[in-house]
Amino acid sequence: MNILLINHYAGSPEMGMAFRAYYMAREWVNQGHRVDIISASFSHLRRKNPEVKEDWQTEDIEGIRYHWIKTNSYAGNGVKRFLTMIEFVGKIWLNAGMISSEIKPDVIITSSTYPLDTYAGQHLRKKVKVAQLIHEIHDMWPVTPMEMYGMSKHHPFIVLMQMAENSFCKHSDKIVSLLPNAKDYLVEHGMKPKKFYVVSNGIVEEEWNNAKALPEECARVLEQWRDENRFIITFFGSHTEAYCLSQLIEAVRLLEDDRVRVAFVGGGIYKETLICKAKGLEDRIRFFDPIPKESIPSLCNKADAIYIGAVNDKMFRFGICMNKLFDSMMAGKPILYAVNAPNNYIEDYHCGITIEPESAEALRDGILRMLNMTPEERKTMGDNGRKAATENFTYQKLAQKFLNVMNSKNAGE
Repeated sequence: MNILLINHYAGSPEMGMAFRAYYMAREWVNQGHRVDIISASFSHLRRKNPEVKEDWQTEDIEGIRYHWIKTNSYAGNGVKRFLTMIEFVGKIWLNAGMISSEIKPDVIITSSTYPLDTYAGQHLRKKVKVAQLIHEIHDMWPVTPMEMYGMSKHHPFIVLMQMAENSFCKHSDKIVSLLPNAKDYLVEHGMKPKKFYVVSNGIVEEEWNNAKALPEECARVLEQWRDENRFIITFFGSHTEAYCLSQLIEAVRLLEDDRVRVAFVGGGIYKETLICKAKGLEDRIRFFDPIPKESIPSLCNKADAIYIGAVNDKMFRFGICMNKLFDSMMAGKPILYAVNAPNNYIEDYHCGITIEPESAEALRDGILRMLNMTPEERKTMGDNGRKAATENFTYQKLAQKFLNVMNSKNAGE
């Protein structure tokens, strides 16, 4: 097949986030399909953006043809970011004839977090005539900006996003969601139930078999803690309030057991606040700079448990699909999981302890429960997580699952 994936923020290993489009496309290419990705020249998610001088600049990355649309840069979530959305989608719309004749896609996937790209996808499908249109949902827009940022449903931005969401619900041939509990909501907005499929995020096995070493300082501290027979808990990722990191600090403060050590690895605007909250606990809590994705396996290998938390937000009623969850399962270490969501892989696969979110006391009790387990019990939890990751959540299997969606003759097969 000729597969065209439209993703404003698509990245690659060299550029950085977001990785899902790249991982899926690489697997499809390996199976003999042609894959073209249309993406924007600037994304706030990437560590490094490509140098793009003109629209439709093409670059081959491991057999995937990336076509860059030149867009302006922006910071934050203001007007400039919205204008790049219009710029990106508008340029695809205006060049639909050229794109369709050059790529001749059999499948068009619109997948840009925000739903406006459905209009470009629908316009392209009319040009190609025989292509099927699949919309992929990462986050629930416009529900997310309404509930997380308090935007009114009457705000022009929200009205526009709602129109786009209603449009992809009605006009896409199939809808693939990372969030397993979004179906009923989408049906309310015009989707036929049989159109709905779930394909989660996952892991890449070879990254775990060819891990990079940790930075010297981080490795030194973790080795020292291991030599002292400490119980090491790690958190890796962006330091934001959404991940309930202050509760982990407070849980350590509440612990009378001196064996516990916590390593925070990552960056973010909330990091300095966390460092201040951890004053007086410098011998038990350490903060380290972000590390490459390829070094996450080395970090997890030195830990005894991994912490994953999230605020108790009604947004999670649609389900949750954090990349760090699948990495933590693949790490083969027990997980302290302080998240309230209807899909709970920790319970499904018996690979950790579920804790009430936003509660330092509950987290302290969860840590004590894990401390009081035998090493064999903790190892069994870790082994369960790794087994579940390799059997269900490798990108090789997820890409095949997505291909099965493409190949189904009718939505819902």
